[in-house]
Amino acid sequence: MNKFTTQKHIFSMKYKVYTQKSFKKIPQIQNLSAEQIFDIEVLGEIFPFKVNNYVIDELIDWDNFNEDAIFRLTFPQKGMLSKKYFDKMAELIRNEAPTKEITKASNEIRLTLNPNPSGQAHNVPVLNGEELMGAQHKYNETMLFFPTQGQTCHAYCTFCFRWPQFTGLEGLKFAMKEVDLVIAYLKKHPEVTDLLFTGGDPMVMKSKVFKTYIDAILEADLPNLKTIRIGSKTLAYWPYRYTKDDDASELLEVFRSITDAGLSLSFMAHFNHISELKTAAVAQATKAIRETGANIRTQSPLLKHLNNDADMWANMWRKQVDMGMIPYYMFMARETGAQEYFGLTLEEAWTIFRDAYSQVSGICRTVRGPVMSANPGKVQVLGITEINGEKQYVLNFLQGRNPKWVGQPFFAKYNDKALWLSDLEPAFADKFMYED
Repeated sequence: MNKFTTQKHIFSMKYKVYTQKSFKKIPQIQNLSAEQIFDIEVLGEIFPFKVNNYVIDELIDWDNFNEDAIFRLTFPQKGMLSKKYFDKMAELIRNEAPTKEITKASNEIRLTLNPNPSGQAHNVPVLNGEELMGAQHKYNETMLFFPTQGQTCHAYCTFCFRWPQFTGLEGLKFAMKEVDLVIAYLKKHPEVTDLLFTGGDPMVMKSKVFKTYIDAILEADLPNLKTIRIGSKTLAYWPYRYTKDDDASELLEVFRSITDAGLSLSFMAHFNHISELKTAAVAQATKAIRETGANIRTQSPLLKHLNNDADMWANMWRKQVDMGMIPYYMFMARETGAQEYFGLTLEEAWTIFRDAYSQVSGICRTVRGPVMSANPGKVQVLGITEINGEKQYVLNFLQGRNPKWVGQPFFAKYNDKALWLSDLEPAFADKFMYED
């Protein structure tokens, strides 16, 4: 087979998935050394691993896989885990330890990797004294909904901050199927205007299941609800969901039902590298989604070893705009999982964002970044300045737990090693405004 399969093969492709237990059956895996294969076995016991045939056949350059961004995006890399924990898990596997022993060790390691970042547990809404464990309400205007049937993905990203959703760790998974409770909560909270379907990936659901949720919401005729958002990686990982799947047409009709009802539909597409935009399949899927009246907004974290290249970001934003998408966010790698491997300092991130932003026209400058989606809110790094001879970070809340923080620039002492908001100290004050 050639590096990239033929168009004829693309359009006859059927979905096939590989996990940590079956990845050795991937034909191209023979390109890896025995050591690299063992590394994936070890890391797969800690981090969720899943990849499909579209990613393998259409996105990864197997002639140069060691340097390929999509390979690093989907196949766990040894540097993602500290030597201490890697060696511990490797020894158990080499000694063919019992499954229970491996599971116990992997869960202990996972709990050291901050599996619940940015105060997610604090976002769980309460309705009539009952916690809605499949929802989050952090900002006044926006509620997140984690439908049970959408708590997986077509492939898993190695940097994913929601990796605990897929590991079975007790008490760390957000999921629910009771859409009536969501509707009841929305009725009691008129400040909520946006409902975000998230996961996992809600677009792994069959269309008839997704339709059940949407029909119930539309029939409720909620006067405060103005926008439905769908957070999804499918355009990058399985664009046939909108063109070739058996229920693709039905899914597009559900999208149309939202826009026909007078609601705004925002498809929040996750593209981490321009390579994910190169196929005919993603172009066709993008066109099909836009024809339903939906807007497609794009977002991605900035990641070392994967997309820390200003020129690539500028080209990716231009390409997205050419395809009718709206660049939206450049995020920082969250303080969880393999942040130490993927994370860039705030200064590095700001420099890359500025260099990319300065290359594009105003049409692309809808994008905002670099942004930390932290416990108090979405904090943007506006830049680094010098005041009274000392360097300071200039920061701004794009969203906040307290709406009064939004749009108020504030300062933090310069720290060339800072990866996250928690690494910073306030400048010109005893504490940050949100610390009360």
